[in-house]
Amino acid sequence: MNPITLENISKSYDKNVTLAVDDVSFSVDEGEIFGLIGPDGAGKTSIFRILTTLLLPDKGKATVCDNDVVAGYKIIRGLVGYMPGRFSLYQDLTVEENLNFFAALFNTSIEANYNLIKDIYVQLEPFKKRRAGKLSGGMKQKLALCCALIHKPKVLFLDEPTTGVDAVSRFEFWDMLKRLKAQGITILVSTAYMDEVEHCNRVALMNLGKILSINTPSQIVEDFPELLFAVKADNKHKVLKDLTAFNNVFNSYASGEYIHISFTKNGNSSDHIIEELKQYLQEKGHTHIEVASAKPDIEDCFLSLVKH
Repeated sequence: MNPITLENISKSYDKNVTLAVDDVSFSVDEGEIFGLIGPDGAGKTSIFRILTTLLLPDKGKATVCDNDVVAGYKIIRGLVGYMPGRFSLYQDLTVEENLNFFAALFNTSIEANYNLIKDIYVQLEPFKKRRAGKLSGGMKQKLALCCALIHKPKVLFLDEPTTGVDAVSRFEFWDMLKRLKAQGITILVSTAYMDEVEHCNRVALMNLGKILSINTPSQIVEDFPELLFAVKADNKHKVLKDLTAFNNVFNSYASGEYIHISFTKNGNSSDHIIEELKQYLQEKGHTHIEVASAKPDIEDCFLSLVKH
């Protein structure tokens, strides 16, 4: 059996007027890093709270380690580690005191599972007498992960663990997750950062409570259904406005220093579209025009799925 399964899960907070989670189904394989990817309001946190038995679903069924999230909630709470999006440890306790407290909750000790947290704790050890509230964002993140792991969980839930953390700490964090995966821990992680998708074995792209696509990151990119182009000229704002009105455009949006514009594959060649775009922008008075075919990334795929 899969460590995590959801079957047609729905959840509403306002008497079914708006569904925070809308008929969501997926499963996570053992030893997999599975990512829930999407913006705020996509339903990621609601799914995490249902799976960690903090929230009851309105419809559907979900299991964690073969235990139903409603009937088997007591068993599940002893089998999982949960790191919520907001730092929720005791800020007036030291690093060492927080770890000892959470170990005691699960009738274990730091020493008993030290091998599991060693790679993370060695970075915290110089600050073990410091209060948690005085730690930097990256160190708080590492302490929260240690506390979630101290009882050696079978499944680890990480809800937007890298939000607000610097780029170096984000990289270190994902490196730690890969080492935990190698030890056989199943990991469900959510993020709003599209560039973190590459660290997951599979991802579910989400928006407004719905699953848009589930696949490996590389397959999602490979399945991008439109022709994509990168456009650049002197007046970026006017370029975007003019391209939105271009004939048969499927989608257009800012992407770094370029404007990305896509078209459905209707038989026109890329070279033909490039020439049409250049001519159109020249007629609109733009200068220093650059137009080229672009390779889609996961953000392009997400915006395409939302548009569809």
